[in-house]
Amino acid sequence: MEQLFDEAKYIVRYEKGTFSSGYCVLEHKKVVVINKFLNIEGRINALVEILPSIRIDEQTLSGEMQKWYGQLVQNPQSNTGSVQSELNL
Repeated sequence: MEQLFDEAKYIVRYEKGTFSSGYCVLEHKKVVVINKFLNIEGRINALVEILPSIRIDEQTLSGEMQKWYGQLVQNPQSNTGSVQSELNL
């Protein structure tokens, strides 16, 4: 997930804060801040939840990331379980 955000030119940071949703997106600076106290699954779910709300130019993504991004945005409801097991990577 972090590689997808990296290729989309977003910086992912893990910091403490009082985020009601577990994350904060600074759209103009292309920074995503995730609550560092979330467990790994919570961090992944926060990143998946953020995807539909940000603009990603698919042309800047590598082939593998384009495929993965397409699966994530096409089926956002199915991402409640393990993200990697549900995506065909």
